[in-house]
Amino acid sequence: MTARIIEGRAVAAAMRTVLAARVAALPFQPGLAVVLVGDDPASSVYVRTKDRAAAAAGIAASTIRLPADTTEAALLAEVARLNADPAVDGILVQLPLPRGIRAAVVIDLIDPAKDVDGFNPQNAGLLAVGRPAMVPCTPLGVMKLLEAAGVVPAGQRALVLGRSTIVGRPLAALLMAADATVTVAHSRTHDLAAECRRADIVVAAIGRAEMVRGDWISPGATVIDVGINRLPDGRLVGDVAFAECAAVAGAITPVPGGVGPMTIACLLENTVTAALRRRGG
Repeated sequence: MTARIIEGRAVAAAMRTVLAARVAALPFQPGLAVVLVGDDPASSVYVRTKDRAAAAAGIAASTIRLPADTTEAALLAEVARLNADPAVDGILVQLPLPRGIRAAVVIDLIDPAKDVDGFNPQNAGLLAVGRPAMVPCTPLGVMKLLEAAGVVPAGQRALVLGRSTIVGRPLAALLMAADATVTVAHSRTHDLAAECRRADIVVAAIGRAEMVRGDWISPGATVIDVGINRLPDGRLVGDVAFAECAAVAGAITPVPGGVGPMTIACLLENTVTAALRRRGG
């Protein structure tokens, strides 16, 4: 068996096209503010990509760049200013933050209505109980990839590898809401391979390069690889051994070009959603 490749780039491009048309028809321009503290190279590249994608979708994007020695108090003051700015519909504080700044304290201060990352505890709680919330971008992107691939989670056994509050836990909530039978596995789980073999849908978000091997996958299963890891030779790979798993799975996402583009597309969609909700739309 050779797996069907779920091309995240193509799905994300289609989403952005639809979103741009929606934004063009609005009587206002949604606003996104991204706060970048320090000069982490990966974060800087990611923020530039977000800026370009937002501009192409017609969203007014601004990046607030703060030096690495910014204090926690100064960052909190900046977030409070953005909370109060009526032109800002979405706020994203780029993680990770420099040492000495507690990410949880910063995220807690973001207005839940402007929390386009979906990390504020109020949004996390609403998602957990199945009520409308701002949904974290990567889990939302995974669900949209499943939909685009024609994979219906209802009645299927879904395994989420990883229990982070950014991906694993919110994704488990979304899959349960879609009527899948969900297992969350992690580094302390006994016999991860056996758990994978029982699953119809495997989502790998554990942060270990090529950890999921081909003999872990049930024939015909859908494999979504959230991981992105740089090997010593410079290659980017996911948490899944792609060639091995593609020989067994029914459908699989590549790295790069799978989940990554969906995260940015969903950030833009969340910004528009926040803008409409703030205006009663």
